[in-house]
Amino acid sequence: MRPYNGHRHSPGTARNGGGKETIMSSITIFGAGNIGSAVAGLAVKAGANVQVIDRNPDKAAAAAEGVTGAKFGEPVTGDIVVLALPFPAYEDVLAAYAGQLAGKTVVDPSNPIDFTTFDLALPEGFGSAAEYLAAKLPESTVVKAFNTTFAATLATGVNDGAPTVVQLAADSEDAKNAVKTFVEAAGLRTVDAGALKRAQYLEGYGALQIILGVTEQTPWTGGFKVVK
Repeated sequence: MRPYNGHRHSPGTARNGGGKETIMSSITIFGAGNIGSAVAGLAVKAGANVQVIDRNPDKAAAAAEGVTGAKFGEPVTGDIVVLALPFPAYEDVLAAYAGQLAGKTVVDPSNPIDFTTFDLALPEGFGSAAEYLAAKLPESTVVKAFNTTFAATLATGVNDGAPTVVQLAADSEDAKNAVKTFVEAAGLRTVDAGALKRAQYLEGYGALQIILGVTEQTPWTGGFKVVK
């Protein structure tokens, strides 16, 4: 993957009249489902300009208050692009948007699971969905994030009385920090899992959480929590 300095895409920060820190950035989110809507809400809360792209433009516009809805096929406006879609749906995005994603920070929240077996289902030769995406987008910088948090805890920003924790992995510190900035500006916390190769650990952890949720051993309102 081509080295990326990330400076042109790292969001700046400012304080509004009430003293709250907000970010000055533009974020595009593919998908208006539970995760997409939750991330859209966080991005708006953080002060970003937010575009949501979905095959249903009305659903995209309703993803969160303050977003701009767009139909799949319309141009990407964000410097940070979140693919809040099932992993198999990435192929359609790559086919339609790979050129537009060049030079951008692309966030992968997927958990590539075969729901008949609950095993990870990855293309041959790849240790994670994030690494596969990075190989398909050599002109982009991929950040793994949001796959170890359930939509409910992302939307509320709270997990068991504490701020929801988002785990991040990427080869570019600037790209990772760009995502960290808007997540923390929305009131959540982040944990740096290291390089993008660590995404395989995050995806395994995400799969485990889903299995525990499906088998009703843990609630969908729970998840990873940092105790200090």
